Amino acid sequence: MGHPETGDATARLKEVLEYNAIGGKYHRGLMVLVAFRELVEPRKQDADSLQWALTVGWYAELLQAFFLVADDIMDSSLTCQGQISWYQKLGMGLDAINDAILLEACIYCLLKLYCWEQPYYLNLMELFQQNSYQTEIGQTLDLITTPQGNVDLRRCTEKRHKSVVKYKTAFYSFYLPVAAAMYMSRMDDKKEHTSAKKILLEIQEFFQIQDDYLDFFGDPSVTGRVGNDFQDNKCSWLVAQCLLQATPEQYQILKENYRQKEAEKVAQVKALYEELDLPAVFLQYEKDSYSHVMGLIE
Repeated sequence: MGHPETGDATARLKEVLEYNAIGGKYHRGLMVLVAFRELVEPRKQDADSLQWALTVGWYAELLQAFFLVADDIMDSSLTCQGQISWYQKLGMGLDAINDAILLEACIYCLLKLYCWEQPYYLNLMELFQQNSYQTEIGQTLDLITTPQGNVDLRRCTEKRHKSVVKYKTAFYSFYLPVAAAMYMSRMDDKKEHTSAKKILLEIQEFFQIQDDYLDFFGDPSVTGRVGNDFQDNKCSWLVAQCLLQATPEQYQILKENYRQKEAEKVAQVKALYEELDLPAVFLQYEKDSYSHVMGLIE
């Protein structure tokens, strides 16, 4: 802000931040604060320490904003979190790539500004860098599994789905916020982090598979959205489960109708999923996964 020659760029950055970092559920940022308040003794939760937790929560939200702006470009998405995707705004286009990079750069500028003198500074720096890398690896897996203009269902295996879920979303959405709070509460033992990571990655897998199921079978009046994973050629859990069970004839039905937007084609796939009893498969998975996660927590 103190460099007049970059004034136009700073004004642009302000616009980028206010449009892309604000909105959504804030669950990553709030998770930092909630975990911090659970882990730190109440007598040590003064105004300053809570302000640091809130600030680190915003770093997690900035990371999410960075990924969303870039992901929307790669997916050719029209909207994001209830508004026009940033790159779709008039006059924006691929200049939004630089805006995504700016959002990421803000994390490390602010991390140094607010946490430089804290004993957990280096741990947070490494945590954000490592989780960014893991997420970018996950995005790469997702892109090469379902490339645009090319439907290859053989790539949509249960193993690949788990890998994409783990790397693209789980590390930065579930592990990073809790790990940040752990470091801020001086919990930096590797065994503690390994245990937390194992539980949080399992919870994220549960969350994503539930999300995949609701994207197709959910009631829009309840979920608040009309799902499009099927039409967008996503390697969803439902497709992976279908491929595990499908006969050659059923595989052909899926292949002919996958990534099609026409209502009758979607209906054919829905009928196929129901024929294979995938709703029952999901309910059993949900029950087993819940028991497994609760066992890990115990």
